[in-house]
Amino acid sequence: MGYRIALNFEDGATRFITCAPGETVLDAAFRQRINLPMDCSDGVCGTCKCRCEQGAYDLGDDYIDEALTADEAEEGLVLTCQMRVSSDCVVAVPVPSSACKVKPAVHEGAVAAVDLVSDSTILLTLRLDDPAVLGFLPGQYVNLAVPGTDQHRAYSFSSKPGAAEASFLIRNMPGGLMSGWLTSMAKPGARMSFVGPQGSFFLRAVERPTILLAGGTGLAPILSMLEVLADTGTDQPLHLIYGVTRDGDMVEVPRIEALAGRLPSLSWTACVADPESAHPLKGYVTDHLTDTHLNAGDCDIYLCGPPPMVEAVRGFLRDKGVEPRHFHYEKFVPSEAPVAVAA
Repeated sequence: MGYRIALNFEDGATRFITCAPGETVLDAAFRQRINLPMDCSDGVCGTCKCRCEQGAYDLGDDYIDEALTADEAEEGLVLTCQMRVSSDCVVAVPVPSSACKVKPAVHEGAVAAVDLVSDSTILLTLRLDDPAVLGFLPGQYVNLAVPGTDQHRAYSFSSKPGAAEASFLIRNMPGGLMSGWLTSMAKPGARMSFVGPQGSFFLRAVERPTILLAGGTGLAPILSMLEVLADTGTDQPLHLIYGVTRDGDMVEVPRIEALAGRLPSLSWTACVADPESAHPLKGYVTDHLTDTHLNAGDCDIYLCGPPPMVEAVRGFLRDKGVEPRHFHYEKFVPSEAPVAVAA
C-alpha cells in the first residue's frame, strides 16, 4: 500500500507523488524525479524543511533540535528527510517548482460538451485522455490553452479529482478569446490541453463550521470541494452563499440541491445583486452572512469571486471584528490567472 502526497510549491504548482510505507517523503520525491531541497538528508541541516498542511506522519527522533525545533514541529513544520507518512498528505514546499527540476505537467482531453448554462456562463466538459495521471486538490485551477493560439486562460475545476471528465465554469465574455472559441468553433471531439494543477486555494480538513462564499463563476472551485465532501462526509456545519449580479447569471442550482441532499450538514442560500431582481434574496453575500454562521470566529471561510467581492468580505469581517480561524480566498480577474491567494 502506498500513500499519495501532494507537493504544493511556492509558485502554486502542485505535483503528486506516491510514498511507500516507511519511505521518507524526500526519498519518494527523489525516486519520482523531484529534487526537493536537501543537503545532509540526516536531520541535521534543516534544508529540507517544509510544512505539512494535511495528513498524518511521524518524524521519529533522529533529527537534532537545530534542524527542527519542538515549536516548529508543533506548528506543522517537517523535515522531509525524516517524514514518514501514514496517510495521504499535502506538503507545502517553500521554493518554486523550477528549483526542484519539476517540469510543467501538460494534460489533454477532448471536448465532450459546451453548454451555455446562462447568459453569462459556459459549462465546458472535457473527456480526459488519462484521468489517472491528473491529480489535483479540490479548489485548484489549470491554465487551459485556447486552440489555434498561443494563449491560455486560468479556470478552476468544478469537477472532483479522479473523475473521467473535467468540467469548468467559464464566463462568456463578449469578444473574449476563449469564450469566442467555445461558442463559435468548439465541436465535440475537439482537442484541448492544459497545464497544472496550480494554486493554494484548496480544501483543507474540515474541523469546524465552514462557510463557502462564491461569486459568479467562482462557484466552480466550491463545487469541486463540495463534491469531495459529499463523498467523504462531514458532521461539521457547512454553509454556502452563492452571489450573482443578475437573475440570468445563476447556474448549477440543481447540482447544489443534489449536493445538499448528499450532505445533511450543508445549508445554502443564493442572492442576486440587481435590485430589480425577481429572486427572493437580493443584495450581496455579506448581506446574508450572519453572526450564527461566523460562530464568533471559530469557523473556516473559503471565498472565491471577483476582487471587489473579496475586498468587500474582508472589509465586512474587519468591521465586525471577526477573525476566522482560517480564511482562504482567491480573486478571479476575467481572462487572467487567479491572483492574491491567502490563507
